[in-house]
This record gives sequence, structure tokens and C-alpha cells, in this order.
Amino acid sequence: MYSVPVVEKPMVIFLIAGMAGSQPTDTESFEYMLLEKDPDHYRTVFSGPSQISPWIDPAVLNLKHRIGRGPFGDVWIATHHQRTEDYDRYHEVAVKMLHPVRDDQLQVFSARFDEVFGKCQGLGNVCFLHGISTQNGRLCIAMKFYEGSIGDKMARLKGGRLPLSDVLRYGADLARGVLDLHSRGIFVLNLKPCNFLLDDHDHAVLGDFGIPSLLFGLSLPNPELIQRLGTPNYMAPEQWQPNIRGPISYETDSWGFACSILEMFSGVQPWRGKSPDEIYQLVVLKKEKPIFPYNLPAEVENVLSSCFEYDFRDRPLMSDILQAFESAKDVDYDNNGWDSSENPRAVVPSHTNWSHFKDKLQVGDKVRSRKVKNSCTPETMEIPDGTIVGMEEDGERDSYILVRVHGIHDPLKVHSSTVERVTYGFAAGDWVRLREEDKKRSQVGILHSIDRNGTVYVGLIGMDTLWKGEYSDLQMAEAYCVGQFVRLRTNTSSPRFEWPRKRGGVFATGRISQILSNGCLVVTFPGKFSLGEVCSCLADPSEVEVVSFDKCDGVVKKYEHLEDFHWVVRPLFIAIGFFTAMKLGIFVGKSITRPRSRKVASVSDQGGDPQKVQQQEVHSSVGTAWLPPPVANMLFRDGPAPSG
Repeated sequence: MYSVPVVEKPMVIFLIAGMAGSQPTDTESFEYMLLEKDPDHYRTVFSGPSQISPWIDPAVLNLKHRIGRGPFGDVWIATHHQRTEDYDRYHEVAVKMLHPVRDDQLQVFSARFDEVFGKCQGLGNVCFLHGISTQNGRLCIAMKFYEGSIGDKMARLKGGRLPLSDVLRYGADLARGVLDLHSRGIFVLNLKPCNFLLDDHDHAVLGDFGIPSLLFGLSLPNPELIQRLGTPNYMAPEQWQPNIRGPISYETDSWGFACSILEMFSGVQPWRGKSPDEIYQLVVLKKEKPIFPYNLPAEVENVLSSCFEYDFRDRPLMSDILQAFESAKDVDYDNNGWDSSENPRAVVPSHTNWSHFKDKLQVGDKVRSRKVKNSCTPETMEIPDGTIVGMEEDGERDSYILVRVHGIHDPLKVHSSTVERVTYGFAAGDWVRLREEDKKRSQVGILHSIDRNGTVYVGLIGMDTLWKGEYSDLQMAEAYCVGQFVRLRTNTSSPRFEWPRKRGGVFATGRISQILSNGCLVVTFPGKFSLGEVCSCLADPSEVEVVSFDKCDGVVKKYEHLEDFHWVVRPLFIAIGFFTAMKLGIFVGKSITRPRSRKVASVSDQGGDPQKVQQQEVHSSVGTAWLPPPVANMLFRDGPAPSG
């Protein structure tokens, strides 16, 4: 009737059909518990028929009362009435009633939900899905009902802080559930303590299976919901504007997971009391990170601090997070001096650059020395092109590998983090251009990863998620780096982002200050002076070109180029002209207003000291208001007036 996977460890399987003595039928989903060697450690797994429709007849779903409200809708308790020839049964379920969706978009949402529904079946750390229905013209997602959540448990505790042992245990449960969804291509994007449910055995279960991802591109009453795609206090920088500052990736969930874990440790919600606009300013523009509690376990602190890297490529994957929590949860920190002090501190710098370990290297891979990201400075390429011929067997994260390089007899022994895999001529981090044009997205982006079979994933402006294709669809593009000066190409009349203009309507030249994960350039304009504010804008890399003095013909062009780089150039020229005019005016004024005979008389009256006479004349004609006489002499170098 149902097949149970065969495992090496001996285990006992208990079927739970919802009623004593009843057996599951072909139309009913059920759950079973797997008991391994230790009877105290077991997990609940859901199963059901291989083909089941997710749609529930609205007549058999009876809403009772509302128990919560979230950014995407309301949560209700309801009863699900299931009736067949063999049984008549009522299930208590939780229903997420979404905000209204336009009729012409219901089909898109339904297709997405059907796909997610099939992928979520049989996951032990994810809330069991009963299906989807409609009530009062609104979509309703029915899930298994749980009595409480981690957020509820925190609210009952003093200070809202959970014991360290509970946080580590719950963290491992949740990381395993998120990893299961990621392995099926599902983003969660709404990780927070009130969405972490607790079952009857105090195990943490994900209560959200990626509803924000189901709403990509759909029309909702509040357009900000689509722009944010989550709860503001737990959202990663790219989550606010995924098609501009994105794209969304699996590492986006690492940010929300870390925010939730810190709240469980400290009892304080990240950016508590801030409005969504204030959080946007802090997280997206100012790159602020949440506050860490003191004395976390070293491996947990390392992985959590890395989750708050602004560039998602530098964050750990959920498998790395799970490994850290699994290794830490069995340690008795209460007897090791762990301090649960509630004093916060600034986030510690990340000790691990996780982007260096996302390519799982193996013998036979083509590699080269890793380039410094976003840097214009050429680095020494110890391995311009080599092949891995040996690896350490211990499998540590930054183990040694042997690389054979052409022209060198013996293989080189290097750390795996110092090289990057090259497949079909491409490596992660390369600037690439799509061969096929599409006005909705940029043609130039950054290669996120490439599989050994040639499948590529590219970050592009205009796309919420990574673009997926084949390596043959790409060609190498000009690389940009922080510090370069760029301007719009002459054939770009209407750029994707607003670009400042100079006098006469000419587009200004700017300097790259930051490069986002999808290749979007953050450009500042030193040539535009503003009091205390940095003038910046975003730019599509396919619409700009690098500018240098070598590309400027003529003195006027070079001056305009210099003026764009430094706002002080024009005031400097104005100051030089002002002093030149002053000097000329004083010289002409002295010749007109003072007769020669008065100068001769003054010389004779002063005992023939022409220097004193000259100082007195400058002092009387110009005055001390603008410059002292010694400075005037230094600037204009006036000598004594000739006698006679």
C-alpha cells in the first residue's frame, strides 16, 4: 500500500492514522514516526498517496476564529471535514487566508502552489500541507494545526530569552527543514520565531513553506508587500528590491535564519521599534547589522556573523549552518562557563569567507588562482591554469590540494580556498554577457555558479532570482571594479536608472563605489558638490563605459574629465582668476590715483626708506580688510616705486 524507505539503522515504524484502530485509505494522508537506536530520539514523517489533488472543496472547510495576522494575510483555526464510504472525519487545521489576488492571476498562483505542494510532501521538519481552498473570494492554505510556536514560548519566559540548549536544538531542527526546502528549489523568505511551530514532542517545525515566493510578480492591494517579500525585521538587503539589488538566493534565507536565532538568544527582535522605511535605510543603504549577545559558542557565532554579509555570495549555505548547530548542540555549555548575559554588542567580523568553499572541488577539476573580488589591482597568479591531481582525505573545509601546472615538474601544494574552479572557460564571479537580448533584464551580469555539466546561474538586473541557462548562452564581458570612473555610453539615450546631468544637459561622469551581486553598479559623483550628502545612483553595467584620461581628446575634454572627478577644480580656477584680477586692479589703481610727486616727497620725508613707503601706500590704497601687507607683497611682488 505504502512504501517506506529502507535504511541501514534498525528502526521501528509507528503509523498514526488519526483514529485508533483505523487504517489509512488511498485518499488520506497520514504520518508515521521513525524510531532509531535510541528510543528517545525519533522524528515524525508525513506520507500520503503519490498523486493527490491539493484543492479542497470550500464546503468542507469551516473557519472558526482568527488567531493571528501577518504581512500576507490572516491565520484562522478551521475544521476540515473528510468523508468517504469508509469513514467520516474532522481535522482541526490552521488556515492562512491570503490577501485578495486578481482573478487573472489565480491560475499562475495555482500552478505555483501545485508544484510546491508536491515537493513538500513527506518532509519531517516542515508543516504538513492539507491543501488550498477559497473562502469569501480569498485563497486559503490549510496546514496541520500546532498548539504553539517558538515565539509563543519566548513570550512566556522572563526576558523572552530561550536557554542555550533549546536554541541550539531548535536551530538544528529548523536548519534541517530549510535545507529540505532548498534541496527542492523552494525559498522560504519569511523565517521568524512566530513561524517556527512546536510539535507535541517539543521539536521545531517550519510553519512557512515559501509563501512570499508564490507571490512573485502578482498584484496585491499593497504593492509594498511584493517589493518587500517578507517581514522587514528579518529581511536581507536583496529582499527589499530583488530585481534591482538582488537576486533572491538560498543565502537570502541565511540572513532571516540568523536574525531569528539572535532573537531567540537575546529576546530582542532585530531593529525593534523601527518602521519599515527606517529598517530599509539601516539595512540596505547604511549596511547596518543586528546586535549580537555575548559569549555565543564559537562555531555558532562564526556562522551567524557570516550570515549578515551584505553580499549574499559571502554568506554560508544552510548545510554549513546545520553542520555548525549539529556540532554545538550536544556540548554542555552550562558547565563550560557559558554566560547568558543580555548585554548586547556589535556584530563581530566574520572569520570565514564562505564564498571560497561553495565550489566542491574534486580531482580532475581545472582551477586557477582566486581573484580579488571587485578589485582593480592585478594580483599575482601563482596558478594561471592547473589541474587538481590530489586532495587530502580528511575532507576539512580548507584542506590542502595538489595542483599540476604546465611548465612546473612537481605539483603545487596549496589551500583549496586559494583557487577557483574553471569549467568550460568560466568561473564563479566572472562578468558575462547574454547572447540573447531581452529589454526586461540587463545583458551583462555576474556568474554566480557553473555546474560541471555546463549549467550556469547568473545574477542580472531585472530578475528576482538567478538566471539559469547553459554556458553556451554566455560570452565573457568587460569586468568592472570599485574605483573606476564610468559614464553612459553615447548610444544610451534613456538609461534604466536616472543619471545626473551637467550644464547643458550632458551626462556626468561618476566613480564606482560598490558592485552588487547582480552586477548593478553603485556610482558616486565627486563632480557634484552637495553639503554633507553623497550624490550617488545605480547603473546598468551594459549601459556604461569606463572613462580615463587616455580616452579624452583635447584640453577641453581633459578639463571636463578632471572637473567630473573633483568638484574643487572649478572653484580653484575661479580663485586663481579672482586673485589675478585683484592684482591687475591694484596695479591699475595705484597708477591712476597716486601722483608720482607724492611718492617722491614721501621718500624724502621718511629718510629714504622705500620699503616702508611702499608698505604704507599698499596699506592706504587697499586697506587691511582683505590681506595683510606682507602677504600682499608675497603674492604680487610689488617693488619700490622709482623716484624722479
